[in-house]
Amino acid sequence: MQHITKPLAPLQYWGKRIIVGLLYLISFYLVLTIYLQGELLFALLVLIVVTTGIFVFSNARSYRWRYLFPGVSAIGIFVVFPLLCTVLIAFTNYSGSNQLTFERVLQQLQTQRYFSGERFQFKLLERAEDSNEASSNTSNNGEKQYQLLLENRKLQKFYLSEPLVLTDIALNGMATNITVDTIANEPSLKVASLKIITQHRQHLQRLNVTLPTNEMVTMSSLRQFAQQSPRFHFDSDTQILTNQETNERYRPNDDIGFFEQIDARNNFNGKRLEPGYIVGNGWTNFTKILTDEGIQKPFLQIFIWTVTFSLLTVLFTTLLGMVFASLVQWDALKGKAIYRLLLILPYAVPGFISILVFKGLFNQSFGEINLILDALFGIRPEWFNDPFLAKVMILIVNTWLGYPYVMIVCMGLLKAIPTDLYEASAIDGAGVWQNFTRITMPLLIKPLMPLMIASFAFNFNNFVLIQLLTEGHPAMIGTSTPAGHTDLLVSYTYRIAFEGSGTQDFGLAAAISVIIFLLVSGLALFQMRMTKLSQN
Repeated sequence: MQHITKPLAPLQYWGKRIIVGLLYLISFYLVLTIYLQGELLFALLVLIVVTTGIFVFSNARSYRWRYLFPGVSAIGIFVVFPLLCTVLIAFTNYSGSNQLTFERVLQQLQTQRYFSGERFQFKLLERAEDSNEASSNTSNNGEKQYQLLLENRKLQKFYLSEPLVLTDIALNGMATNITVDTIANEPSLKVASLKIITQHRQHLQRLNVTLPTNEMVTMSSLRQFAQQSPRFHFDSDTQILTNQETNERYRPNDDIGFFEQIDARNNFNGKRLEPGYIVGNGWTNFTKILTDEGIQKPFLQIFIWTVTFSLLTVLFTTLLGMVFASLVQWDALKGKAIYRLLLILPYAVPGFISILVFKGLFNQSFGEINLILDALFGIRPEWFNDPFLAKVMILIVNTWLGYPYVMIVCMGLLKAIPTDLYEASAIDGAGVWQNFTRITMPLLIKPLMPLMIASFAFNFNNFVLIQLLTEGHPAMIGTSTPAGHTDLLVSYTYRIAFEGSGTQDFGLAAAISVIIFLLVSGLALFQMRMTKLSQN
């Protein structure tokens, strides 16, 4: 049925037009503000979502989209936008040392100063507050006034400023210029404490103090003013950055995203200035995974372990869940309710608590598991130091965490298996194992297949288990990135991005994340295909 709208009166019509126009203007202003902050992608996202929302809710022809817009916009904000950002980062050199744009790096370098003249010790002198000078020693709003005293100890000269209110100095905009006059001796006024100087440090840093010799000094430390000059000068025509203190010359190297020193022939010599800037590097991060031995070797090992871990987890949890479900459904078993409750308990306890408990149980020196093994067999396995034992421990813990869910699902599926099959097998003389392998398992595997694929995809990215239990350790030797024998691809990516020793490589981590996304997406498509086949 087509939605019919009643025509609006002219006043209502133009009022609605004006309100919609104002909303568009506000949204464009918001987008422009975000764009001027350098957030291009975020500005584009806001532009699309806000303007589309205004159009959908103000246009009668898009009435049906009003119910879909919240869900679609949520998918765009929380799924598509992060994915797009990750893909874009994967094609850049974004890292711990390359986080800013070229303009921001240049601006930061140009704010650096070096001492180019005399240094002066300074003090803040508090103006006296007796009754005779009360009106002249405080500002109109009652703020205390100070005088700046500079001392050139080499020449034994003193310079004093006029009274000023530090809180009146603006913290944004242009610096405040003041002058000082030469005096014979240090005035006998109370000296402000270091605490006062620290509280007003930002105000003092905004002062440009002109000496009687027309030299200008600025605050260089909590006890000094000094003549400072910009360290770097940038020539926009030649793209050369000159260090005015050492006369070294630098030029932007877009291959690595750093200002790199050049020689007389304008060739790079390897010396770089920090910080670096973000540049696109094409497929470098992806090719590095395949060609750099320090990354290729751990990546392949971790990839094989990730697939193996996911497959074995699915296998163990499915088999254990099937067996326990069959046992608690066995008519001859007494006390089935108690066994069912005990077997479901691991599913009721929060996973991170179970992981931390197992971490204590597997402790080599004090863990109960090693104490029992030592008492029975005289051995104390190094669960956290031996790569093979660490992987065995992870599989044990993950099987414990995963089998209850499979058991619950199998308990429901077992109800759908006709009892006639078991009665017929009993007539043929089949035993319990034959019933399980010839009837129960084949009839459960098909409906469980989508769940098994979903479980594989979940364990492929099981970051919490690895991070809480082993943190990826024991560490691999001879790698150029932080990697461990028990790392999964997801934890390996996390360590590359956040645990590198000063070289967090977000671009490489994003490239691995894209690979993980493609693998998991393939698994999801395979799961959908298997679900359709199971329905047929």
